Amino acid sequence: MKCPFCQHTETQVTDSRLTEDGNCVRRRRRCHACDKRFITVETLDVRLPDIVKSNGSRVPYNAHKLRTSLERALHKRPFDSEDVDDLVAVIEGRLYRLGLKEVSSQLVGEMAMEALLATDQVAYVRFASVYKSFNDVSEFTQAIATLSAAHTAHTAAPAGAEQPT
Repeated sequence: MKCPFCQHTETQVTDSRLTEDGNCVRRRRRCHACDKRFITVETLDVRLPDIVKSNGSRVPYNAHKLRTSLERALHKRPFDSEDVDDLVAVIEGRLYRLGLKEVSSQLVGEMAMEALLATDQVAYVRFASVYKSFNDVSEFTQAIATLSAAHTAHTAAPAGAEQPT
């Protein structure tokens, strides 16, 4: 690490600490040449896959776009920005663990729908209505009926019974 004061390349780490959230390491360093001290912050560089859109074009992953879509679905629901951050983190974690250089926008949409379904059924229907491009009320009511049937089957099963997949 170069010293920011004298540009000397020989520095020594004198102390390392995790930040409160555990996502960064702060390192106190000392320059061998000028004896000045400085701090560096080390973070993980997560490379998420590029997104292949339905028209075949490729774009870099955009967390802001995903976040905005989730916020729209959760608008006026009992969720705050930290909840949205958590959903984005879950989806990004799944994308990262795939280990792929590219994924389809359809896969990201499906992951978002799964995360919303586990979080809030109203938000799920809102997101699905845009994502799946519902053309009329019958498609909307069909999605709600499917969701309702799945919810009924889930709550009607006896405790300890295996849930249908």
